[in-house]
Amino acid sequence: MNYTLLGKKLGMTQLYDGTVQVPVTVIQAGPCPVLQVKTTDTDGYNAFQIGYETKKDKRASKAERKHASKNGATAAPRTIREVRCDEAPEFNTGDVLDVTKFEEGQKIDVIGITKGRGFQGVVKRFNVKGGPASHGSMFHRRIGSIGLCQWPGHVFKNQKMPGRMGGRQRTVQNLKIMKIDAEKNLILVRGGIPGANGDTILVRDAIKRK
Repeated sequence: MNYTLLGKKLGMTQLYDGTVQVPVTVIQAGPCPVLQVKTTDTDGYNAFQIGYETKKDKRASKAERKHASKNGATAAPRTIREVRCDEAPEFNTGDVLDVTKFEEGQKIDVIGITKGRGFQGVVKRFNVKGGPASHGSMFHRRIGSIGLCQWPGHVFKNQKMPGRMGGRQRTVQNLKIMKIDAEKNLILVRGGIPGANGDTILVRDAIKRK
């Protein structure tokens, strides 16, 4: 079973690994109370449900408040996620998950939503070369020819076109944990992760680690 935490991207900084300067992303992960445990016997599949942060009672629905109080949480979580498992979860309802289960040097996966860029052209969206920039050219940042005259007479599927860019779920795999601060629930991972500062992310054990 992959150990999973909900967290928040705080930003990027740097630290030294020996004499090498390493760019790192600071993640505040957990603590995450276990709100529900599902098994094949009770629900037909194995999963556990975790929450992150809390919100005021007046901003939570009656169902959210009752679900939290029934499962030992002090207040309704701001974010709730369900994590599927191959086997029955090892946790019990009311347990609190934190960063102490991770180790420095361990590989993890980070799942988040990329920054939304709005409607963009092909030069920015797909790094297309575009046309000449000067000498009277009237073709600069457009896509150019996308179809054929006689055969097949239509645009091929998966043709790179202008459109909405970003705002999609992406997973960055096998990021190395450089440092853990258990008191502040912080994880420093090497490299960048998807999303803007303050966005909610999911941190789990790397599933494709060697």
